[in-house]
Amino acid sequence: MNFGTKQIFSVLTYQLKHYTHLLQHHRTIVKVRLKWVKNRGLDHIIDVQTDLKAACLLKDAIIRSPTGYLTSKSLSDSQKLLGLTVPTLRFIRRFPTLFEEFPHPKYPSLPCFKLTHIAKVLHDQELKVFDDYQSDLMERLSKVLMMTKNRMVTLQALHSLKWDLGLPDDFDRKFIKKFPDDFMVVRGTNGLPCLKLVKWREEFAISELQKMNEKGESVDDNNIGSSNTSVYRQFRSGKSALVFPMSFPRGYGAQNKVKAWMEEFQKLPYISPYEDSRGIDPNSDLMEKRVVGVLHEILSLTLYKKTKRNYLRSLREEMNLPHRFTRIFTRYPGIFYLSLKCKTTTVALREGYRRGRLANPHPLTRHRDKFHHVMRTGLIYRSKGVDILPQLDNLIDDAGEDIGEGDTDEEEIGTSDECYEDGSSEDDCGSDED
Repeated sequence: MNFGTKQIFSVLTYQLKHYTHLLQHHRTIVKVRLKWVKNRGLDHIIDVQTDLKAACLLKDAIIRSPTGYLTSKSLSDSQKLLGLTVPTLRFIRRFPTLFEEFPHPKYPSLPCFKLTHIAKVLHDQELKVFDDYQSDLMERLSKVLMMTKNRMVTLQALHSLKWDLGLPDDFDRKFIKKFPDDFMVVRGTNGLPCLKLVKWREEFAISELQKMNEKGESVDDNNIGSSNTSVYRQFRSGKSALVFPMSFPRGYGAQNKVKAWMEEFQKLPYISPYEDSRGIDPNSDLMEKRVVGVLHEILSLTLYKKTKRNYLRSLREEMNLPHRFTRIFTRYPGIFYLSLKCKTTTVALREGYRRGRLANPHPLTRHRDKFHHVMRTGLIYRSKGVDILPQLDNLIDDAGEDIGEGDTDEEEIGTSDECYEDGSSEDDCGSDED
């Protein structure tokens, strides 16, 4: 069966399988309007990782530079691109253990920045991690493409997601060439270069939620629904629906009206994000659960179980998501969390974190913890940063998860879900432009 025939067969199978659901599940669930609750622990993690990501992007830019350094002039317009709330020049000077400042060879008054020895060591270690786990990263990239209507995404959108998916900086030039049977670069209908999936791998078409339920893991912190091996067996035999992990802000999970709403939602049939969805009524509750499933799967594929809201918006048409789909994030606060830190809006998967730390960290995130350890050491001992560099060669081998816990308490603020669509009013929140 060739690729095109398989797609047609999948659509027909899907329509037959879910025909009764399309008749039964229209807008019948009464939804509860919930206020947004701030999670200080997740906000702290997002705040720290914003600096970590910016430093790693600067490191990659220096590596790409033919001169091996960047000038202060070339950094002047990069603040927004890096997602920083301070000027890039001020930021890069905070971390002398990573970036060494020196005068330009021809223009002494022009500051330049190159990587320190320890930063080069960390970069070499990172390349080895990419090499050791390239099959895992290939699977993540394939699964993103498998969720789209035409099995392709613009390279521009993928570049925005490369940090979150763990892809190498040059994934579009070198990485995908290692898998010629799986990927190819084509020109999209809009004229933009796109990455297209060549080979559909059926073994990849299993969502993280399905894997979680198959293992019988506990996924519900508020006793809304249940999940174990027997439930998954019933799901496979068509007698049950898979449930999403729920971890509500304090007080919500005990409310009867919220319980009733979520129980009805969990009973709806689970639509795999890898199934064709074009036959589902876009105004039905079934489509809403399918959208929750797609967003849950995308966030599950990211290393930190989070990404910027605008990065997901860039995939809206490819993923067959409705307009204003981001309202889902505030409609289901037991599954998702929206953070307003760092003048942007970040959406995180609550189940991805336990007690203020990333659950089941990927080897690449562990390596980035070392990078952050060196960053923080340079920040704390800024005036002596260069002097302590020799000691860091030994320290990074022992560095553990360095992105520590923040305050995990949550406090409710009087903000409705609409603030995320029309702008926000929190002090540390700005426009979601990047």
